[in-house]
Amino acid sequence: MDWIRSLLFEHSALQAVVVLSLISTLGIGLGRIRICGISLGTAFIFFVGILAGHFGLSIDPAMLAYAESFGLIIFVYALGLQVGPGFFSSLRSDGIRLVTPALLVLFIGTAAAIGLSFACNVPIADMSGILCGATTNTPALGAAQQMLLQMGHEANGPALSCALTYPLGVVGVILAIVFLRKCFVRPADLPGPDAEHRKNVFIASFRLTNPAIFGQSVHEIAQQSQHRFVISRLWRDGRVSIPTSDKTLQQNDVILVITTPAETDALRLIFGEQEQKDWNAENIDWNAIDSQLISQRILVTRPEINGKRLSSLRLRNNYGINISRVYRSGVQLLATPDLLLQLGDRLTVVGEAEDIRRVEKILGNAVKSLNEPNLIAVFIGLILGLTLGSIPIAIPGISIPVKLGLAGGPIIVGILIGTFGPRLHMITYTTQSANLMLRALGLSMYLACLGMDAGAHFFETVMRPEGALWLGLGFLLTFVPVVAVGLLALRVQHLDFGSVTGLLCGSMANPMALNYANDTIEGDNPSVSYATVYPVCMFLRVILIQIMLMLLL
Repeated sequence: MDWIRSLLFEHSALQAVVVLSLISTLGIGLGRIRICGISLGTAFIFFVGILAGHFGLSIDPAMLAYAESFGLIIFVYALGLQVGPGFFSSLRSDGIRLVTPALLVLFIGTAAAIGLSFACNVPIADMSGILCGATTNTPALGAAQQMLLQMGHEANGPALSCALTYPLGVVGVILAIVFLRKCFVRPADLPGPDAEHRKNVFIASFRLTNPAIFGQSVHEIAQQSQHRFVISRLWRDGRVSIPTSDKTLQQNDVILVITTPAETDALRLIFGEQEQKDWNAENIDWNAIDSQLISQRILVTRPEINGKRLSSLRLRNNYGINISRVYRSGVQLLATPDLLLQLGDRLTVVGEAEDIRRVEKILGNAVKSLNEPNLIAVFIGLILGLTLGSIPIAIPGISIPVKLGLAGGPIIVGILIGTFGPRLHMITYTTQSANLMLRALGLSMYLACLGMDAGAHFFETVMRPEGALWLGLGFLLTFVPVVAVGLLALRVQHLDFGSVTGLLCGSMANPMALNYANDTIEGDNPSVSYATVYPVCMFLRVILIQIMLMLLL
């Protein structure tokens, strides 16, 4: 049995891989266990690592540091790359209303942590770990540890306090959501199953009764109105057609318009009478509306299309088809002429079958060609992210420059490359499964190493008098800001409860609570608002935790 002892306890590269894989396997398996409908998911790896460290299991310190850093980098970069394509469009559509309360959660929690540190005589280094655990924000913990090492201080304290408060951080957000729903949420606050569809893209039909536009072309009306819309179909004398940009509109024409909810009232003034038919239901069979035209989704897979403007392809005028919507990273976008196409976009194309087949050849629609990931963009992003994270940022009044670090730099570069890479003709697309694999692998490595690092002194810390104090402070930092801001968003901003839960989970970096929200609330609003606020709050928490330590340590 000496070979088993050697495999588990003698430090080597092989032993490090085996130990981390064993911890991750046990953590993932135990994380699937649900108690009262709640599970810790991947976070359970953290606690298995703590137990392993407590019972003396260890790996070479240099390998531990490498695996922990590499896992964190891969996780945050893949996350930025995934949310990047839809990030700025989400901010433009409804971002300010969502980001504002999310930032309020962040600043209230940080200010409360500083105040409680002085009131309860808790060292600011330990309080930084309590705050990271209460907000389940492991990248911020990584930034705090790096800052402490840079300042010449011990970095294990935050890991211990974070490990202690992390479980209540996960459960506390869920309890806050349950509390809000039981005490303050009315039936009208709950979104319907197609609420996300209605929020991003709105479809309406109009009968043209405004004499001012009779005889004008679609292009002229779009230029004069300055409103965002796409005319998908036109009915005239009982026949349906795809209106090209030079198509002139006549009295009593019926047009099907794809726009946003905010533009609907303005378009009613421009076109005339809005018909009562609901075109936004999910169960509409678009191909059954008429016998001449069909609607089909086409996937952009040709690299030459990557980064091109939709108008430059001239698909409507050359092929007699119309593109009404674009699906990108879970977000619906209006197919405006200035929209830059990206590899992996799914375009809703309306037209005759033969015309759609011709357009399909232009756009690609070869799903298999996207299965091979473009690793060049990944490695370039990692280099740029780490370079950005190592740049010292001087802040007036602070003697030590702030660095974005291993957590902040890669996530920002991931968002930027995911958004603007196609403009430079970089192929940044990765399939959702590949991105989830990268994120899960990176997070598992990071949590396993973090748990092992904290495990050696975890239980003796819990048994100390300050252990109970840390637990109480952590729960306060989790529960109070979430409930206060959630109530404000519901009653003052009049956001639906799905969007509120998503922004609360995103501001607290809590994917486990998001899973609970998705299981109990209809529609995609929790996921959409989570993806909108998460990168902003993640970035600011990484920065604020470093500033807090520099100012108060």
